[in-house]
Amino acid sequence: MSSERFDIRLAPAPRDAFRLLYLSKSKFGGDWNSTAHTHSCTELFYCLSGEGQFYLSGQLYPVKPDDMIIVNPQVEHTELSLNASPLEYIVLGVAGIEILFGKSDSSYAIFNCRENRERMVTLFHMLLAEADRSLDGCETVCQDLLEVLLIWLVRCTTLSLQVEETPRSDSRECVEIKRYLDTNYREDISLDTLAEIAHINKYYLAHTFQKEYGISPITYLNRRRIEESKHMLGNTSYSLAQISELMGFSSPSYFSQCFRKAEGMTPNEYRRQTRQGKRPAPTKRHEV
Repeated sequence: MSSERFDIRLAPAPRDAFRLLYLSKSKFGGDWNSTAHTHSCTELFYCLSGEGQFYLSGQLYPVKPDDMIIVNPQVEHTELSLNASPLEYIVLGVAGIEILFGKSDSSYAIFNCRENRERMVTLFHMLLAEADRSLDGCETVCQDLLEVLLIWLVRCTTLSLQVEETPRSDSRECVEIKRYLDTNYREDISLDTLAEIAHINKYYLAHTFQKEYGISPITYLNRRRIEESKHMLGNTSYSLAQISELMGFSSPSYFSQCFRKAEGMTPNEYRRQTRQGKRPAPTKRHEV
């Protein structure tokens, strides 16, 4: 009889040191409008298929299958897809951690994981499946899988991790709500809807969101819709009624009211000035 014993002498990082905030799987379609934005958490993108570009702090970088893109907090970014080969990717949002890339001034990185594709894809799909089933303990399993992913990344690259001070729970809730608004701004969304998603009182949510971002959740939602509508006004022939409906406004008159308040002119005036060359037509890359 023979046996081997391995003693684990080092204590793991505290379980509350960092936290998986969200994960999603996306594939570009013809109606996708890429918009530059920032997050207060770290994001990890893994490209499953397709080709495109990643916009990072004013620079464009090519993206191909098995590329991993890591973006630290407050870095402006967005993804741009080629219509002939639409991007399909998985994204994780992680609070309480910052990735160090070797260069002190680097706040993002792109590297290819083709040699570890099977391992990476399996792990990401396990995360998605666990979150989708939402069985008892799924949060713990997802957190465990996240830690395994981060350990693999450190082992296979020159990356290192820096655990930040644990964010306030208020901040975490606001990050989740902001992410939801950025993704679902076309839907019928009320403060009650957001409070149900965050599992907190709606008045408390409005207060903490205002404190975190200097703007109320509904005002942020309307500004997000307005910026998207500017692209449509400058680059399509859709009517105001069509744009209003596509952007999730309750009526064309409310859309015009919000637009005038935000831009100091009506949607038709904005469209006319854009077509007359008095202001540049908004592009998908720079819209926020």
